[in-house]
Amino acid sequence: MSQITHDRLLIIDFGSQVTQLIARRLRELNVYCEIHPYQRVTDAFLQEMAPRAIIFSGGPDSVMREGSPRPPQAAYDLGVPILGICYGQQVMMQDLGGRVEAGEHATAEFGRAYVTATGVESDLLTGWFDDGTREQVWMSHGDHVSEIAPGFEVLGTSPGAPFAITADRARRFYAVQFHPEVHHTPNGARLYENFVRLAGFTGDWTMGAYREEAIAKIRAQVGDRRVICGLSGGVDSSVAAVLIHEAIGDQLTCVFVDHGLLRQNEAEEVVTMFRDHYNIPLIHADESDLFLGELYGVSDPETKRKIIGRLFIDVFQKHANAIEGAEFLAQGTLYPDVIESVSFSGGPSVTIKSHHNVGGLPEKMGLRLVEPLRELFKDEVRALGRKLGLPQSFIGRHPFPGPGLAIRCPGEITREKLAILRRADAVFIDQIRRHGLYDEIWQAFVAILPVRTVGVMGDGRTYDFACALRAVTSVDGMTADYYPFSHDFLGETATRIINEVKGINRVTYDITSKPPGTIEWE
Repeated sequence: MSQITHDRLLIIDFGSQVTQLIARRLRELNVYCEIHPYQRVTDAFLQEMAPRAIIFSGGPDSVMREGSPRPPQAAYDLGVPILGICYGQQVMMQDLGGRVEAGEHATAEFGRAYVTATGVESDLLTGWFDDGTREQVWMSHGDHVSEIAPGFEVLGTSPGAPFAITADRARRFYAVQFHPEVHHTPNGARLYENFVRLAGFTGDWTMGAYREEAIAKIRAQVGDRRVICGLSGGVDSSVAAVLIHEAIGDQLTCVFVDHGLLRQNEAEEVVTMFRDHYNIPLIHADESDLFLGELYGVSDPETKRKIIGRLFIDVFQKHANAIEGAEFLAQGTLYPDVIESVSFSGGPSVTIKSHHNVGGLPEKMGLRLVEPLRELFKDEVRALGRKLGLPQSFIGRHPFPGPGLAIRCPGEITREKLAILRRADAVFIDQIRRHGLYDEIWQAFVAILPVRTVGVMGDGRTYDFACALRAVTSVDGMTADYYPFSHDFLGETATRIINEVKGINRVTYDITSKPPGTIEWE
C-alpha cells in the first residue's frame, strides 16, 4: 500500500475496463485515490488505509451469480461516503436489502441514454439538470435494480433503469447505474466533484506537494547509498532521474540502454541532454547486438516483451556490479503500468499486456527498487517534470514504449526492417511538426507490416514493405481516438515516405480507436 499521507479515496475494482478513468477524474480534482481489486480489500486493509470515501467500480459479472464479487461488510460500516457505479450500484443495493433482477431486452441499456430528474434534491447533483430535466449518460448494463434498498431515494430515472440515480442521504451512500467517468457522460466530472466535496476532500493532491514529499521519501529510503536508474530517454524515466538526482545528487548513476530498438538519433539526443544539460553521471550501454540477437526469429509479441524485460534486468545487473555501493535500481514505473499488470497478483480485470518494468526484481540481483512515479498517471508526470524544470519540448514528447520499435514491427525483427521503420517514422513525425499538429496528438508513429506488396516506381516493379501510420488523441492513454488527418495531409505524407524511404511502397492509416484496439500494434 502507498505511503501517501494525503486524504485517500479508495476505488474498489470489480473488473471494469474503465476503472482507471475514475481515478483520472479524481486526480484532476486534486484528490488522491488508489485502485485496489476487491479481493485485496479486507477488514484489515480498510483499517490500515482509512479512506475518507469509497467508490465501487463497474464490472462484467452479475450480482445474481453465486460467488460474484462483493465488498467486505466493513466498507459499509466505516461511516464514510460511498458511490456505487453500474455493477457497484447493483452490489450495493443487493448487499443493503434491495433487489437486482437479470437483464431483459426491455431493461438492458448499452450506449447513450438520458436520465430524467425526479425532483428530489441532492448536493450530489449540483450542476446537473440545470438546462432542463435530462442529462446524457453512458449506460452499459444487462441486469438492473428492481427494488432499491431501505433508506434510498430515487434522484433520476432512465427508460431502462428506473433507479438510475439513488441516494441514502443519511448514510451518504450514492449509486448510479451509468458510467460518469467516460467521455460520453458529458457532465460526469461534475458528479465526481460533488461527491468528493460531500466527502470533505480539500484538493491537496498537487505536483508541487508531491515533489517535496517524493524527495523526502527518496532520501529516507536511500540514505547515503548509491542508485542506478534505468534511463530509456522517455518522459517517465527522465522525470524519475531528474527527481532522484535532485534528492541525492551524485549518488545516482543513470544507465541508458541502447537496445537497438530506438528511434532515429534518439540515443545521441538522450546522452547529450543528460550529460551536458543536467550533468548527471551516465553510462551509455550499447547492447543492441545482445537484444537483437536474442530477438532473432521471434514473432510472438508477448515473447518479445518478456525477452526485452529479462535482458534489461541482465544489463542492469552487469552495470550494477561495476558501480561500487549500488544498492537500488530506479525505474519510471507509472500507476497505469501497475494496474494493467495487477491480474498477475489476483486482480479481477483481464490483463491486456505485461509490462517489462513491473513486478519487482529477481532476488539474485540484490537491488531494491526506487519507483518515485509509481503512484502517478502520465499527465501528472508531465506536470511534475515542469515543476522540476525540464524543457517543454521534452516534457511534451509523445510516449514511447519500453520495448521500443520491437512492438511496432509485427512479426520477426530484422536490422533491415528496423532501419526502414526508423526512416519512415522520422518522416511522419517531421510531417506532423511541419503542419503544427504535434501537440494536438497524444501519440504518433509508424508500424512496419510483416508483408511485402507489389508496386511500380518509375518503369520498374517493386516488391517492398507496407507500413501503417498511427496517430491518436487521448487524455491518459486508457482510451483513444484516431486523429482525423485531412486526406491532403495523408497523401502528402505517403508520397514523402515512399519517395524518401527505400523499402516501403505502400502506406496505410490506422483508424482504429482504443478500445477495441490498443494504441501500439503489439
